[in-house]
Amino acid sequence: MTKTIGVISIKGGVGKTTTVSNLGALMSSQFDKKVLMVDANFSGPSLGLHLGVVNPKQTLHDVMTNEAHITTAIYEHEAGFHVLPGALMGKKVNSYALKSKLEEIKHMYDVILIDSSPNLNDEMLATMVASDEILVVSSPDYPTLSATLHAVKVAKEKKVPITGLVLNKVRGKSFELSLKDIEEASDVPVLAVLKDDINVLEALAASKVAALHKPKTNVSIEYSKLAGALLGQNVRDPRMLNRVRDIFIKDFEKQAVNRQVLVSNRK
Repeated sequence: MTKTIGVISIKGGVGKTTTVSNLGALMSSQFDKKVLMVDANFSGPSLGLHLGVVNPKQTLHDVMTNEAHITTAIYEHEAGFHVLPGALMGKKVNSYALKSKLEEIKHMYDVILIDSSPNLNDEMLATMVASDEILVVSSPDYPTLSATLHAVKVAKEKKVPITGLVLNKVRGKSFELSLKDIEEASDVPVLAVLKDDINVLEALAASKVAALHKPKTNVSIEYSKLAGALLGQNVRDPRMLNRVRDIFIKDFEKQAVNRQVLVSNRK
């Protein structure tokens, strides 16, 4: 069965689109899944730019206004996954038609990842309605957490299952909120902790996916583990030093435990 995962955050610059692009690329390349990434940030789309899809002839906006069939607005990336981009200067659309439009091609894919608007508006609500589950991206600071808690509350009210939180741009400073504090405040498990990494910005500048551009970095491996968990699969750390450490040190990080629980629940 196709799994549709909506990725949300109520704050720009947190890393929502980067998370979508890396998860989608890894699910396709590493796990051999048929993946479609959808830019449902209708008022400010950027997923296409992240993936090198610039000035597409037809977009999701054309689909939503019934000016194009959805299959004509889907583009295949050189890495194998598919992208449904938005128009940078698109018309206003009825975002709630998203679910019915995706239903037309849902059978073609194993996973559909939806990149939502970073604002709590009809666009984000349309992503929630169109999704089977939600992944929430946040950073470890009070303003972002406050916005994140609001998103979590709305998703729960809509009865959309929240799979977990992705904690992004972590710098390991004492003033940052701890993983424990964030889980207790949101009542949602943290599935990945992504450290702030200049390689992500480098890849973005080249319109490349960080996990494919530099697959051995910490952030790429963490994305790989998250992608695997969402697909119900365990991913072993490929770095020898980390594998040796895991043999002798059984003090597993909380996010690793949360991923294992998710994998177990999906078997």
